[in-house]
Amino acid sequence: MHDKLTRPEHEWRSRLVTHAAALDEVLASVHRIAVLGIKPEEVGGPAYEVPAYLQRAGYDVVPVPVYYPEVTAILGVAVHRSLHTVTPPADMVLLFRRSRDIATHLDELLAVAPRVVWMQQGIEHHEVAEALARAGATVVQDRCAMVEHRRTHR
Repeated sequence: MHDKLTRPEHEWRSRLVTHAAALDEVLASVHRIAVLGIKPEEVGGPAYEVPAYLQRAGYDVVPVPVYYPEVTAILGVAVHRSLHTVTPPADMVLLFRRSRDIATHLDELLAVAPRVVWMQQGIEHHEVAEALARAGATVVQDRCAMVEHRRTHR
């Protein structure tokens, strides 16, 4: 009886993905990725290069830049200014935001309820990760989606 009472309290922890095999499963299970914080090609850097790689790898990448109001398309795809307007909804939201800025997106992430929230390498926010996992999302922190995809698709 005690196990049944405590299991839900700890069940969310299983949604915090860190092991290579589980990361492989995550990448194999998603098809549509909304990239929150994507940057345009002329700005470059990982916030452009990683989504470009994922698009070349066959994922449906939906750009959701936080800045660059003049930009209307990235990677040849019309930009969205909010996760709420991404239809059909994304399987995964890939975050390119500073760790300190992640919490500002929590309400929107909870509202759109993606199956997976992936915080790119160097990005982590344990309280947000816990809230998302408790809400049922699979959460990855501080991992590069491109590096993890390349590891399994050599």
